[in-house]
Amino acid sequence: MARDPVVVGVDGSESALRAARTAAREALLRHRRLLVTHAFTWALIPTNLGPNLASPREIGLRTAAEQLVADAVGAAEKAAPGVEVEGEVRDGAPATVLLHHAARAELIVLGDRGLGGFTGLVIGSVAVQVAAHAACPVLVVKGATDRPGPVVVGVDGSGTAERALAFAFAEAHLRGADLVAVLAWRRPEPIGVGGEIRPVIPDEREEGARLLEDAVAPWCARYPGVRVTRRVVPGRPAKVLVEESRRAQLTLVGARGRGGFAGLLLGSVSHTLLHHTHSPVVIVHK
Repeated sequence: MARDPVVVGVDGSESALRAARTAAREALLRHRRLLVTHAFTWALIPTNLGPNLASPREIGLRTAAEQLVADAVGAAEKAAPGVEVEGEVRDGAPATVLLHHAARAELIVLGDRGLGGFTGLVIGSVAVQVAAHAACPVLVVKGATDRPGPVVVGVDGSGTAERALAFAFAEAHLRGADLVAVLAWRRPEPIGVGGEIRPVIPDEREEGARLLEDAVAPWCARYPGVRVTRRVVPGRPAKVLVEESRRAQLTLVGARGRGGFAGLLLGSVSHTLLHHTHSPVVIVHK
């Protein structure tokens, strides 16, 4: 059986071509093949032509879809010479097509904006559906894709954060990069007359540092060559990670967390990262 591929969704936009180039480099890094897929939605529109007939318009659209896939394949091959690339046009809705592939993919790669089937990818339902339900990590290409910075990962003690940490160590090892493990804790809120701040309990930060160290230690033993920086930072998790992403080559978070990362995919944290991160972001669901 062929090894699990890296899969990239394309739609003819410049963002999708950028994603295809990034996906090719990811596939080469992992010694995996790359599958370039386009979700062809015209076939989902009812017609009165019969089961075996296609309209000239559909034929023309399918030809255009095949060409945009060919263009993306060419961009991928140029970005990562030597990588095995396959292209396809598959009938279906974008999220359905991508989730079908996610069942056996190493990684799903998407651009941050698109046309056609992937319109409004980051702010619409497709990215949320894929990131929430994919059986593999989902990489959204945003910000600088060639920055030689560290891999940044958010930690909060949850199960998905643990899986994100595992993925982050593997990425740092593959890339020969440093890793920055970040745990965000809430700043005290102003209370009382004149905006008085309640005293900070020292144990709060110490507890965060212990949680972070406990999470990182087993992976440091497994990847002794990865240099790790541990950061316990006061602030809202999304804001902290966006700021850390300014210096990162890749930012990773678990799909759902607890504490500061609770409801990651459904609330403001994931949306803030997808809109404002300064590096490609990976959401690890399962």
